[in-house]
Amino acid sequence: MFALADCNNFFASCERVFRPDLRGKPVIVLSNNDGCAVARSNEAKALGIKMGEPFFKIRHLVEKHDIAVFSGNMALYGDMSQRVRWVLEDFAPAVEVYSIDEAFLDLRGMENVDFDSYAKRISAECWRLTSIPVSVGIAPTKTLAKIASKLCKQYPKLRGGCYMHRPQDIEKVLRKFPIEDVWGIGRRTTVKLHARGIRTAWDYIRLPESAIRKMSGMTGVRTWMELKGIPCIEFEDAVECRQSICVSRSFAKEITEIDELGEQVANFASTMAEKLRQQSSLASEMLVFAYTNRFKDNEPQTYGNFLVHFECPTNDQRVIVAKAVAATRELYRKGYGYKKAGVVATHMVQESDLVPSLFEDRHSKECEQRITTALDVINGTFGRGTVRLAVQGSGRVKSSSERQSPHYTTRWTDLPEVSVK
Repeated sequence: MFALADCNNFFASCERVFRPDLRGKPVIVLSNNDGCAVARSNEAKALGIKMGEPFFKIRHLVEKHDIAVFSGNMALYGDMSQRVRWVLEDFAPAVEVYSIDEAFLDLRGMENVDFDSYAKRISAECWRLTSIPVSVGIAPTKTLAKIASKLCKQYPKLRGGCYMHRPQDIEKVLRKFPIEDVWGIGRRTTVKLHARGIRTAWDYIRLPESAIRKMSGMTGVRTWMELKGIPCIEFEDAVECRQSICVSRSFAKEITEIDELGEQVANFASTMAEKLRQQSSLASEMLVFAYTNRFKDNEPQTYGNFLVHFECPTNDQRVIVAKAVAATRELYRKGYGYKKAGVVATHMVQESDLVPSLFEDRHSKECEQRITTALDVINGTFGRGTVRLAVQGSGRVKSSSERQSPHYTTRWTDLPEVSVK
Protein backbone atom coordinates (compact mmCIF):
# COMPACT_ATOMS: atom_id res chain seq x y z
CA MET A 1 0.00 0.00 0.00
CA PHE A 2 0.99 3.60 -0.61
CA ALA A 3 -0.20 6.77 1.10
CA LEU A 4 -0.29 10.34 -0.18
CA ALA A 5 -0.33 13.09 2.44
CA ASP A 6 -1.51 16.37 0.92
CA CYS A 7 -1.61 19.59 2.96
CA ASN A 8 -4.89 21.40 2.29
CA ASN A 9 -4.55 24.93 0.83
CA PHE A 10 -1.04 24.81 2.25
CA PHE A 11 0.17 28.42 2.02
CA ALA A 12 -3.13 29.75 3.34
CA SER A 13 -3.12 27.13 6.10
CA CYS A 14 0.39 28.17 7.16
CA GLU A 15 -0.79 31.75 7.56
CA ARG A 16 -3.62 30.58 9.78
CA VAL A 17 -1.36 28.64 12.15
CA PHE A 18 -0.29 31.84 13.92
CA ARG A 19 -3.51 33.71 13.12
CA PRO A 20 -6.30 31.52 14.53
CA ASP A 21 -8.65 34.48 14.15
CA LEU A 22 -8.60 33.77 10.40
CA ARG A 23 -10.07 30.28 10.66
CA GLY A 24 -13.34 30.15 8.79
CA LYS A 25 -12.53 33.39 6.96
CA PRO A 26 -11.37 33.81 3.34
CA VAL A 27 -7.57 33.95 2.93
CA ILE A 28 -5.41 34.30 -0.19
CA VAL A 29 -1.63 34.30 -0.70
CA LEU A 30 -0.05 36.26 -3.54
CA SER A 31 2.90 35.50 -5.82
CA ASN A 32 6.11 37.50 -6.19
CA ASN A 33 5.52 41.24 -6.08
CA ASP A 34 1.91 40.56 -5.09
CA GLY A 35 1.02 39.77 -8.71
CA CYS A 36 -1.62 37.05 -8.52
CA ALA A 37 -3.33 34.58 -6.18
CA VAL A 38 -1.32 31.36 -5.76
CA ALA A 39 -3.16 29.95 -2.75
CA ARG A 40 -6.76 30.26 -1.59
CA SER A 41 -8.64 29.00 1.41
CA ASN A 42 -11.90 27.15 0.77
CA GLU A 43 -13.80 30.29 1.75
CA ALA A 44 -11.90 32.32 -0.87
CA LYS A 45 -12.55 29.67 -3.52
CA ALA A 46 -16.26 29.83 -2.73
CA LEU A 47 -16.18 33.56 -3.54
CA GLY A 48 -15.07 32.74 -7.09
CA ILE A 49 -11.37 33.57 -6.78
CA LYS A 50 -9.45 31.42 -9.24
CA MET A 51 -5.91 30.07 -9.06
CA GLY A 52 -3.45 32.49 -10.67
CA GLU A 53 -5.96 35.33 -10.97
CA PRO A 54 -4.26 38.77 -11.04
CA PHE A 55 -4.68 40.66 -7.79
CA PHE A 56 -5.92 43.86 -9.45
CA LYS A 57 -8.86 41.90 -10.89
CA ILE A 58 -10.04 40.63 -7.50
CA ARG A 59 -9.30 43.74 -5.42
CA HIS A 60 -13.02 44.58 -5.34
CA LEU A 61 -13.79 41.13 -3.87
CA VAL A 62 -11.06 41.57 -1.27
CA GLU A 63 -12.60 44.84 -0.11
CA LYS A 64 -16.19 43.62 -0.30
CA HIS A 65 -15.67 40.39 1.64
CA ASP A 66 -12.81 41.53 3.90
CA ILE A 67 -10.47 38.84 2.55
CA ALA A 68 -7.14 38.44 4.38
CA VAL A 69 -4.35 38.91 1.83
CA PHE A 70 -0.71 37.87 2.36
CA SER A 71 2.45 38.25 0.33
CA GLY A 72 4.28 34.94 -0.11
CA ASN A 73 6.44 33.92 2.86
CA MET A 74 8.50 30.96 1.61
CA ALA A 75 10.67 30.85 4.72
CA LEU A 76 7.58 30.15 6.83
CA TYR A 77 6.07 27.71 4.34
CA GLY A 78 9.30 25.75 3.96
CA ASP A 79 9.72 25.40 7.70
CA MET A 80 6.11 24.29 8.24
CA SER A 81 6.52 21.77 5.41
CA GLN A 82 9.50 20.27 7.21
CA ARG A 83 7.51 20.01 10.43
CA VAL A 84 4.75 18.10 8.67
CA ARG A 85 7.34 15.73 7.17
CA TRP A 86 8.77 15.04 10.63
CA VAL A 87 5.31 13.88 11.72
CA LEU A 88 4.88 11.69 8.62
CA GLU A 89 8.23 9.98 9.19
CA ASP A 90 6.85 8.43 12.38
CA PHE A 91 4.19 6.57 10.39
CA ALA A 92 6.12 4.93 7.55
CA PRO A 93 9.49 3.25 6.91
CA ALA A 94 10.16 5.66 4.03
CA VAL A 95 8.81 9.05 2.91
CA GLU A 96 9.12 10.47 -0.61
CA VAL A 97 8.83 14.26 -0.70
CA TYR A 98 6.89 15.09 -3.85
CA SER A 99 6.45 18.84 -3.35
CA ILE A 100 6.39 21.42 -0.58
CA ASP A 101 2.87 20.31 0.38
CA GLU A 102 2.77 16.64 -0.68
CA ALA A 103 4.61 13.46 0.31
CA PHE A 104 4.19 9.77 -0.43
CA LEU A 105 4.50 7.16 2.32
CA ASP A 106 5.67 3.63 1.58
CA LEU A 107 3.41 1.30 3.59
CA ARG A 108 4.45 -1.93 1.85
CA GLY A 109 5.20 -4.74 4.28
CA MET A 110 2.91 -3.39 7.00
CA GLU A 111 0.55 -6.18 8.03
CA ASN A 112 -2.56 -6.45 10.20
CA VAL A 113 -3.19 -2.71 9.92
CA ASP A 114 -6.58 -1.04 9.68
CA PHE A 115 -5.49 1.40 6.97
CA ASP A 116 -8.68 3.44 7.11
CA SER A 117 -8.10 4.23 10.79
CA TYR A 118 -4.39 4.62 10.08
CA ALA A 119 -5.01 7.32 7.45
CA LYS A 120 -7.29 9.21 9.83
CA ARG A 121 -4.73 8.87 12.61
CA ILE A 122 -1.96 10.35 10.44
CA SER A 123 -4.19 13.30 9.53
CA ALA A 124 -5.18 13.89 13.14
CA GLU A 125 -1.57 13.77 14.35
CA CYS A 126 -0.45 16.27 11.70
CA TRP A 127 -3.18 18.63 12.86
CA ARG A 128 -2.35 18.13 16.55
CA LEU A 129 1.36 18.79 16.15
CA THR A 130 1.44 21.40 13.36
CA SER A 131 -2.12 22.83 13.03
CA ILE A 132 -1.90 22.10 9.29
CA PRO A 133 -4.90 20.20 7.84
CA VAL A 134 -3.64 17.18 5.89
CA SER A 135 -5.61 14.81 3.65
CA VAL A 136 -4.26 11.26 3.64
CA GLY A 137 -5.21 8.78 0.94
CA ILE A 138 -4.13 5.14 1.06
CA ALA A 139 -4.43 2.80 -1.94
CA PRO A 140 -2.59 0.00 -3.79
CA THR A 141 -0.82 2.47 -6.13
CA LYS A 142 0.53 6.01 -5.90
CA THR A 143 -1.92 7.30 -8.51
CA LEU A 144 -4.92 5.85 -6.68
CA ALA A 145 -3.54 7.21 -3.39
CA LYS A 146 -3.57 10.73 -4.86
CA ILE A 147 -7.19 10.26 -5.90
CA ALA A 148 -8.05 8.99 -2.41
CA SER A 149 -6.46 12.08 -0.84
CA LYS A 150 -8.61 14.31 -3.09
CA LEU A 151 -11.72 12.54 -1.81
CA CYS A 152 -10.83 13.64 1.72
CA LYS A 153 -11.06 17.27 0.63
CA GLN A 154 -14.41 16.72 -1.06
CA TYR A 155 -16.01 14.75 1.79
CA PRO A 156 -15.40 16.11 5.33
CA LYS A 157 -17.07 12.99 6.76
CA LEU A 158 -13.89 11.06 5.90
CA ARG A 159 -12.16 13.04 8.67
CA GLY A 160 -8.97 13.54 6.68
CA GLY A 161 -8.30 9.89 5.82
CA CYS A 162 -9.46 7.60 3.01
CA TYR A 163 -8.53 3.96 2.37
CA MET A 164 -9.50 2.98 -1.17
CA HIS A 165 -8.75 -0.64 -2.05
CA ARG A 166 -11.87 -2.67 -2.84
CA PRO A 167 -12.40 -3.04 -6.62
CA GLN A 168 -16.04 -2.01 -6.40
CA ASP A 169 -15.13 1.16 -4.48
CA ILE A 170 -12.34 2.04 -6.90
CA GLU A 171 -14.68 1.58 -9.87
CA LYS A 172 -17.35 3.77 -8.24
CA VAL A 173 -14.82 6.57 -7.72
CA LEU A 174 -13.18 6.33 -11.14
CA ARG A 175 -16.53 6.44 -12.94
CA LYS A 176 -16.99 10.02 -11.64
CA PHE A 177 -13.39 11.21 -11.41
CA PRO A 178 -12.51 13.76 -14.16
CA ILE A 179 -9.69 12.57 -16.41
CA GLU A 180 -7.98 15.99 -16.27
CA ASP A 181 -7.58 15.63 -12.49
CA VAL A 182 -5.68 12.34 -12.74
CA TRP A 183 -2.01 12.56 -11.77
CA GLY A 184 0.10 12.19 -14.91
CA ILE A 185 -2.54 13.40 -17.37
CA GLY A 186 -1.38 16.71 -18.85
CA ARG A 187 -3.33 19.36 -20.73
CA ARG A 188 -2.37 18.15 -24.20
CA THR A 189 -3.32 14.58 -23.37
CA THR A 190 -6.60 15.81 -21.88
CA VAL A 191 -7.47 17.55 -25.17
CA LYS A 192 -6.80 14.33 -27.11
CA LEU A 193 -8.86 12.27 -24.68
CA HIS A 194 -11.79 14.68 -24.71
CA ALA A 195 -11.76 14.56 -28.51
CA ARG A 196 -12.29 10.80 -28.22
CA GLY A 197 -15.06 11.20 -25.67
CA ILE A 198 -12.91 10.15 -22.71
CA ARG A 199 -14.13 12.20 -19.76
CA THR A 200 -13.43 10.12 -16.66
CA ALA A 201 -10.69 7.93 -15.26
CA TRP A 202 -12.99 4.95 -15.80
CA ASP A 203 -13.29 5.75 -19.52
CA TYR A 204 -9.50 5.92 -19.64
CA ILE A 205 -8.79 2.48 -18.19
CA ARG A 206 -11.30 0.89 -20.57
CA LEU A 207 -9.15 1.92 -23.53
CA PRO A 208 -6.81 -0.74 -24.93
CA GLU A 209 -3.15 -0.45 -23.97
CA SER A 210 -2.17 0.06 -27.63
CA ALA A 211 -4.33 3.20 -27.83
CA ILE A 212 -2.81 4.58 -24.63
CA ARG A 213 0.70 3.88 -25.86
CA LYS A 214 0.02 5.61 -29.17
CA MET A 215 -1.35 8.75 -27.51
CA SER A 216 1.09 9.26 -24.62
CA GLY A 217 3.76 6.57 -24.70
CA MET A 218 4.97 4.68 -21.65
CA THR A 219 4.09 7.53 -19.30
CA GLY A 220 0.44 7.12 -20.20
CA VAL A 221 0.67 3.34 -19.95
CA ARG A 222 2.06 3.61 -16.41
CA THR A 223 -0.83 5.86 -15.40
CA TRP A 224 -3.27 3.45 -17.05
CA MET A 225 -1.82 0.49 -15.12
CA GLU A 226 -1.75 2.41 -11.83
CA LEU A 227 -5.44 3.22 -12.21
CA LYS A 228 -6.03 -0.50 -12.66
CA GLY A 229 -4.35 -1.11 -9.30
CA ILE A 230 -1.00 -2.32 -10.66
CA PRO A 231 1.94 -0.44 -9.03
CA CYS A 232 4.48 0.64 -11.64
CA ILE A 233 5.63 4.09 -10.51
CA GLU A 234 8.67 3.56 -8.32
CA PHE A 235 8.93 4.89 -4.79
CA GLU A 236 11.84 7.31 -4.52
CA ASP A 237 12.77 8.08 -0.92
CA ALA A 238 16.08 9.64 -1.98
CA VAL A 239 15.96 13.19 -3.31
CA GLU A 240 17.41 13.35 -6.81
CA CYS A 241 19.92 16.13 -7.35
CA ARG A 242 18.87 18.80 -9.81
CA GLN A 243 20.87 19.24 -13.01
CA SER A 244 20.53 23.02 -12.97
CA ILE A 245 19.58 25.61 -10.39
CA CYS A 246 17.94 28.93 -11.22
CA VAL A 247 17.44 31.78 -8.76
CA SER A 248 15.67 34.83 -10.18
CA ARG A 249 13.13 37.45 -9.25
CA SER A 250 11.08 40.26 -10.73
CA PHE A 251 11.64 43.55 -8.94
CA ALA A 252 8.92 45.68 -7.43
CA LYS A 253 10.41 48.74 -9.15
CA GLU A 254 12.69 48.90 -12.15
CA ILE A 255 16.40 49.17 -11.35
CA THR A 256 18.50 51.65 -13.34
CA GLU A 257 21.76 51.81 -11.36
CA ILE A 258 24.52 49.21 -11.75
CA ASP A 259 25.37 49.05 -8.03
CA GLU A 260 21.76 48.29 -7.08
CA LEU A 261 21.43 45.68 -9.83
CA GLY A 262 24.76 44.10 -8.80
CA GLU A 263 23.56 43.91 -5.18
CA GLN A 264 20.45 42.00 -6.22
CA VAL A 265 22.38 39.59 -8.45
CA ALA A 266 24.84 39.03 -5.59
CA ASN A 267 21.95 37.88 -3.38
CA PHE A 268 20.70 35.54 -6.11
CA ALA A 269 24.19 34.09 -6.53
CA SER A 270 24.57 33.60 -2.77
CA THR A 271 21.29 31.67 -2.62
CA MET A 272 22.33 29.58 -5.62
CA ALA A 273 25.63 28.67 -3.94
CA GLU A 274 23.72 27.64 -0.83
CA LYS A 275 21.44 25.38 -2.87
CA LEU A 276 24.46 23.81 -4.55
CA ARG A 277 25.98 22.95 -1.18
CA GLN A 278 22.70 21.53 0.10
CA GLN A 279 22.80 18.84 -2.57
CA SER A 280 26.62 18.50 -2.52
CA SER A 281 26.93 19.76 -6.10
CA LEU A 282 29.45 21.96 -7.90
CA ALA A 283 28.75 24.27 -10.84
CA SER A 284 31.07 24.37 -13.84
CA GLU A 285 29.18 27.22 -15.51
CA MET A 286 26.84 30.01 -14.48
CA LEU A 287 24.52 32.12 -16.63
CA VAL A 288 23.78 35.63 -15.36
CA PHE A 289 20.89 37.53 -16.99
CA ALA A 290 18.90 40.74 -16.61
CA TYR A 291 16.18 42.26 -18.74
CA THR A 292 13.76 45.13 -18.92
CA ASN A 293 9.96 45.16 -18.66
CA ARG A 294 8.80 43.64 -21.95
CA PHE A 295 5.25 44.87 -21.34
CA LYS A 296 6.32 48.50 -21.71
CA ASP A 297 6.45 48.79 -25.49
CA ASN A 298 7.04 52.53 -25.37
CA GLU A 299 10.33 52.19 -23.46
CA PRO A 300 13.74 50.90 -24.67
CA GLN A 301 14.17 47.15 -24.25
CA THR A 302 17.22 45.00 -23.63
CA TYR A 303 17.96 41.43 -22.64
CA GLY A 304 21.47 40.87 -21.38
CA ASN A 305 23.12 37.58 -20.44
CA PHE A 306 26.66 36.54 -19.67
CA LEU A 307 28.05 33.01 -19.39
CA VAL A 308 30.67 32.42 -16.71
CA HIS A 309 33.06 29.45 -16.86
CA PHE A 310 34.67 28.40 -13.58
CA GLU A 311 38.24 27.13 -13.82
CA CYS A 312 37.30 24.48 -11.29
CA PRO A 313 33.69 23.46 -10.48
CA THR A 314 32.67 25.24 -7.29
CA ASN A 315 29.94 25.94 -4.74
CA ASP A 316 31.99 28.54 -2.87
CA GLN A 317 29.76 31.52 -2.17
CA ARG A 318 32.62 34.05 -2.42
CA VAL A 319 33.78 32.83 -5.82
CA ILE A 320 30.27 32.57 -7.28
CA VAL A 321 29.12 35.97 -6.00
CA ALA A 322 32.27 37.72 -7.23
CA LYS A 323 31.90 36.22 -10.71
CA ALA A 324 28.18 37.03 -10.81
CA VAL A 325 28.71 40.69 -9.92
CA ALA A 326 31.50 40.99 -12.53
CA ALA A 327 29.20 39.45 -15.14
CA THR A 328 26.43 41.91 -14.21
CA ARG A 329 28.76 44.81 -14.93
CA GLU A 330 29.51 43.29 -18.34
CA LEU A 331 25.88 42.95 -19.39
CA TYR A 332 24.57 46.17 -17.81
CA ARG A 333 23.60 48.99 -20.17
CA LYS A 334 23.13 52.49 -18.82
CA GLY A 335 19.80 54.17 -19.46
CA TYR A 336 17.66 51.03 -19.16
CA GLY A 337 15.30 50.05 -16.34
CA TYR A 338 15.80 46.40 -15.39
CA LYS A 339 12.69 44.56 -14.20
CA LYS A 340 14.06 41.05 -13.67
CA ALA A 341 17.43 39.38 -13.15
CA GLY A 342 18.77 36.01 -12.11
CA VAL A 343 21.51 33.38 -12.15
CA VAL A 344 21.49 29.78 -13.40
CA ALA A 345 24.00 27.10 -12.38
CA THR A 346 24.67 24.58 -15.15
CA HIS A 347 27.01 21.70 -16.01
CA MET A 348 26.85 20.49 -12.43
CA VAL A 349 28.84 17.63 -10.93
CA GLN A 350 28.70 15.92 -7.55
CA GLU A 351 31.47 16.73 -5.07
CA SER A 352 32.20 13.02 -4.72
CA ASP A 353 32.75 12.68 -8.49
CA LEU A 354 35.18 15.58 -8.84
CA VAL A 355 38.74 14.57 -9.70
CA PRO A 356 41.19 16.91 -7.88
CA SER A 357 43.60 18.89 -10.03
CA LEU A 358 47.28 17.97 -9.83
CA PHE A 359 48.11 21.63 -9.20
CA GLU A 360 45.35 22.27 -6.67
CA ASP A 361 46.33 23.84 -3.36
CA ARG A 362 44.76 21.40 -0.92
CA HIS A 363 45.39 23.62 2.11
CA SER A 364 43.62 26.54 0.44
CA LYS A 365 40.75 24.24 -0.57
CA GLU A 366 40.30 23.01 2.99
CA CYS A 367 40.24 26.59 4.27
CA GLU A 368 37.51 27.47 1.74
CA GLN A 369 35.42 24.51 2.85
CA ARG A 370 35.74 25.46 6.53
CA ILE A 371 34.65 29.01 5.76
CA THR A 372 31.57 27.96 3.75
CA THR A 373 30.65 25.37 6.39
CA ALA A 374 30.85 28.04 9.10
CA LEU A 375 28.65 30.38 7.03
CA ASP A 376 26.04 27.66 6.53
CA VAL A 377 25.99 26.78 10.24
CA ILE A 378 25.61 30.42 11.36
CA ASN A 379 22.98 31.29 8.75
CA GLY A 380 21.17 28.02 9.37
CA THR A 381 21.00 28.81 13.10
CA PHE A 382 20.23 32.53 13.06
CA GLY A 383 18.58 32.95 9.66
CA ARG A 384 19.67 33.38 6.05
CA GLY A 385 21.81 36.47 5.52
CA THR A 386 22.99 36.79 9.13
CA VAL A 387 26.54 36.62 7.76
CA ARG A 388 26.88 37.79 4.17
CA LEU A 389 29.25 39.47 1.77
CA ALA A 390 29.36 43.28 1.76
CA VAL A 391 28.32 43.40 -1.90
CA GLN A 392 24.98 41.81 -0.92
CA GLY A 393 23.95 44.98 0.91
CA SER A 394 20.98 44.29 3.17
CA GLY A 395 20.83 40.72 1.93
CA ARG A 396 17.23 41.08 0.80
CA VAL A 397 15.73 41.07 -2.66
CA LYS A 398 13.86 44.25 -3.56
CA SER A 399 10.42 42.86 -4.24
CA SER A 400 7.00 43.96 -3.10
CA SER A 401 6.05 42.15 0.10
CA GLU A 402 4.06 44.73 2.01
CA ARG A 403 1.54 42.11 3.08
CA GLN A 404 4.07 39.49 4.19
CA SER A 405 3.49 37.91 7.58
CA PRO A 406 6.31 37.66 10.15
CA HIS A 407 8.85 34.83 9.89
CA TYR A 408 7.40 33.24 13.02
CA THR A 409 9.59 30.13 13.01
CA THR A 410 12.79 31.21 11.27
CA ARG A 411 13.67 34.68 12.60
CA TRP A 412 14.34 35.46 16.25
CA THR A 413 12.88 38.97 16.02
CA ASP A 414 9.62 37.57 14.64
CA LEU A 415 8.87 35.07 17.42
CA PRO A 416 5.17 35.35 18.33
CA GLU A 417 4.37 36.97 21.65
CA VAL A 418 1.80 35.46 23.98
CA SER A 419 0.18 37.36 26.83
CA VAL A 420 -1.59 35.49 29.61
CA LYS A 421 -4.27 37.22 31.66
